[in-house]
Amino acid sequence: MRMKSFAIVAALALSSAVAGCSSIGMQVFSNDYGGVTDAGYQLPRIPIEKVPMKYHRQEVNYDSPEKPGTIIVDTQNKFLYFIEGDGRAIRYGIGVGREGFEWHGTAHIALKREWPTWTPPRQMIQRQPELAKFASGMEPGLKNPLGARAMYLFNKGGDSGYRLHGSPEWNSIGKAMSSGCIRLMNQDIIDLYDRASVGAKVIVL
Repeated sequence: MRMKSFAIVAALALSSAVAGCSSIGMQVFSNDYGGVTDAGYQLPRIPIEKVPMKYHRQEVNYDSPEKPGTIIVDTQNKFLYFIEGDGRAIRYGIGVGREGFEWHGTAHIALKREWPTWTPPRQMIQRQPELAKFASGMEPGLKNPLGARAMYLFNKGGDSGYRLHGSPEWNSIGKAMSSGCIRLMNQDIIDLYDRASVGAKVIVL
């Protein structure tokens, strides 16, 4: 009986370590995806139960030599980490660039905008002529591709053209569907926006 009990405890410990990616003490914010009134806009509830648990916002153990406030984007695993320090980070599920639109490198947040206007790049309009009507900008709103918040990434050459932004397409999280920008669920981009500072380093792996 004692050996059986030990085996059960060991199995539970192992399963907990695997499920939490060794993130003992992890806090998951699955209850933070309800409807939100923000700047006069009514963001709908995200059906978070349909989103894999690993993509729910959560605090995890994450060792990094980078200073607190740095953002690390793991494009392969579809995670974004906001470094808190002391071996901890807030992890968000993300959507990334589809084939042909992937990118890697280091940038910084140069601008932050709440409920931004979206202006499709000229190259995008050439690929999708139906977007020409937004050449002067698409007004903010629930259908705007940049969602509730956007942070504009610049590098040594200036504006990289890439953004960290919200998206009304919650079901795109965990997938490679964008034109290179890093998208988060709207409730998550609001949370990240409040944590991140202009000038913050962004590393895209």
